[in-house]
Amino acid sequence: MATASQWVAGARPRTLPAATAPVIVGSGAAALADGFHLWRALLALGVALALQVGVNYANDYSDGVRGTDTDRVGPLRLTASLLAPARAVRGAAFAAFGVAAVLGLVLVALSGAWWLVAVGAVSILAAWYYTGGRRPYGYAGLGEVGVFVFFGLVAVLGTTYTQLGRVTWPAVLGSVAIGLIACAILMVNNIRDIPTDTVAGKRTLAVRLGARRARRAYVAMIWLPILIAVVLAFWSAWTLMVLVLLLPAVLLSIPVLVGAYGRALVPVLGGTGFYELAYGVLLGLGLAFG
Repeated sequence: MATASQWVAGARPRTLPAATAPVIVGSGAAALADGFHLWRALLALGVALALQVGVNYANDYSDGVRGTDTDRVGPLRLTASLLAPARAVRGAAFAAFGVAAVLGLVLVALSGAWWLVAVGAVSILAAWYYTGGRRPYGYAGLGEVGVFVFFGLVAVLGTTYTQLGRVTWPAVLGSVAIGLIACAILMVNNIRDIPTDTVAGKRTLAVRLGARRARRAYVAMIWLPILIAVVLAFWSAWTLMVLVLLLPAVLLSIPVLVGAYGRALVPVLGGTGFYELAYGVLLGLGLAFG
């Protein structure tokens, strides 16, 4: 049976910045319009983190029972490694989704936007069917679409709306930027797994594009958000703080472009997660200071 530390590792904590960054940006956009609410921001953060953990356990379970996690490089897989029964990992995923649902209901009640309940329900379904169900959309090359929509647009704009009661152009642009970096995390993960995914029949976007074009797509996904931050300086010059990430963007791009593969991409994966968190903090503060 898996230990507590192995369960924590199975939750893939390095992916949690992808859940934190959109809440910070959405809150910054709300603050720019004088609509920031601390408790609602914290509730949104709880929802985002619980959904991310739920996605990670759901992927562990679904990929494990399908056999696509066999001989896979990267974070610990509880199901594929037989450290935990598949039903226990599935139960952990459902528990995390339950926490997200409860916190989401509280947030919706405070904001009065009850139509967001439907958005939350769709988000949970999208999290499960990414690799779950008979025809997971993550296996069809649509994983980046789901990540962009739910960990970019929905997460940022939902955070802003539940605090401000409306969305703004800075929130929209911020959601696009965060969605792109979240896609970059998934892209570099799938570039690393191209050989094993190809054998397993998992047609991710990286597999469909091929290694060369997938690597270029990753670079575009981490550089375009910097350009968006420059555009956002029209509303707040403080968003130019994001330019301090030029060097990290270069350092992340080099190993991907020169053809690093397998375990050599693991540090890039972790670095991209922290890149998103740093971007979210700098952009969120830049908007709030404006």
